[in-house]
Amino acid sequence: MFFGFGCCAAGLTVILLLFPGTELDTLWMLNPGAREGFSSMGSWAVLMMAAVSAACLTAAVGLWRLAVWGLWTAAAILAINLVGDTANALIARDYRALIGLPVGGGMLTYLLTRKALFR
Repeated sequence: MFFGFGCCAAGLTVILLLFPGTELDTLWMLNPGAREGFSSMGSWAVLMMAAVSAACLTAAVGLWRLAVWGLWTAAAILAINLVGDTANALIARDYRALIGLPVGGGMLTYLLTRKALFR
């Protein structure tokens, strides 16, 4: 469910970036800094968030099917997120990102200790 939500959230971000000025723009109030950050990236933001959405969809489907490739896709996404959270905390001094470390680390640990379930 986590990766399904990630797919939807990233996909919605793509829509918000592609179609600015709609009624959906009120969703940016949830994280106003994200809008500014994505806007400064230009079209790369759309490509990046589309890739995140596709990766989350792939992980969600793979985990649902208990496929080994789903396990490793999910593990890779979580590992990349842990590196990103650590970098945000250390480089950008955004210490709110530290909440992602125990959450992502716990999820990664859970998945990797359940490898026997995947075929």
